[in-house]
Amino acid sequence: MKNKELRDKLLNIEHLVPAVFLLLSILAWQFSGLSGTFVVNQVITRFIRDGLLVLSLIVPVVAGMGLNFAIIVGAMTAQTALLFVINFQVAGARGILLVLVLAILLSVLVGFTIGHVLNRVKGKEMIVTIVIGFLANSIYQLIFLAGFGSFIPVVNEEIILSRGIGVRNAVDLGMYRNTIDKLWLLRLGGIEVPLFMILVVLLFAGMLYYLLHTRFGQQVKAVGSSSEKAEIAGINVDLLRIKVIVLSTVLAALGQLVYLQNIGMFDVYTAHMNVDIISCAALLAGGASIKSAKIRHALIGIFLFHTLFIVSPQAGQNLFHNAALGEYFRSFVAYGTIAFALVMNIKSEDKSQEPGQRGGLR
Repeated sequence: MKNKELRDKLLNIEHLVPAVFLLLSILAWQFSGLSGTFVVNQVITRFIRDGLLVLSLIVPVVAGMGLNFAIIVGAMTAQTALLFVINFQVAGARGILLVLVLAILLSVLVGFTIGHVLNRVKGKEMIVTIVIGFLANSIYQLIFLAGFGSFIPVVNEEIILSRGIGVRNAVDLGMYRNTIDKLWLLRLGGIEVPLFMILVVLLFAGMLYYLLHTRFGQQVKAVGSSSEKAEIAGINVDLLRIKVIVLSTVLAALGQLVYLQNIGMFDVYTAHMNVDIISCAALLAGGASIKSAKIRHALIGIFLFHTLFIVSPQAGQNLFHNAALGEYFRSFVAYGTIAFALVMNIKSEDKSQEPGQRGGLR
């Protein structure tokens, strides 16, 4: 009996996926030949870049809505706010504040809309958020390819294409680059630790942890456990689900702003691409599932997933003398993690249901 319990615990998705990622990361690092200092610096950078984006996925999972692939829409609202502020050439602290306000307002608006849509497709939220992401991307591309210079006035000529319509592919964020990354920068040998940004990510993680232990958080958990029982208990399920998606979208918008200012330049039409896939894969790499996600899953997952992401191309180059294999492996890891988590989640659901319960569900 004890052996069976130990085996079930080891095969549990919360322990199995992180263990696999840890093993692959160690092996790939050994074959990559990269120094530990380089890998640690890169992982810390990815942690502050992607921390809020991964954290934005937690509350929808707890609410029973699965992985919110529509966080890509939140990323697009951040980029929209940034482009409008750059167009009107508002620099410095005033510009940063204006970007934040616009990004939050836009993300609240689109989050409210997405929440209403998802209330009409309960049980199919994950696939619908993917479709919403594709639709929003088409609208975004149309606005910045055809809108700027036609019905949207152009003030900053530097970001517009030579034909006078459409935004350039790449926009420099020199006025905002590393605005907050260098605050409280601690150097330990060759390792740079941006204490302020790490504390920002941990602060948001702490706020989410606190939120999930408030009355609102208990209601979110009740809805995630059983929306029918939650309604009987007097919880407005539809309104709560909208609030959850709004919160997720706002966090994604803030996360994309942190990401872009860290890089210092962004590709207008592609910077938001794969934000959803990478963030979902990182969360799942930490041991989360589509039914359960905790703060620790996000924090652990960022380190494990991005460590493998960093070392795999060089490992592929050294092992097969072909760096392209490492790049392909990156894509395989991202999509494979999601597929593996979905399969494991279905298997765990099947095990948790008695034969009589399955028949009843049919």
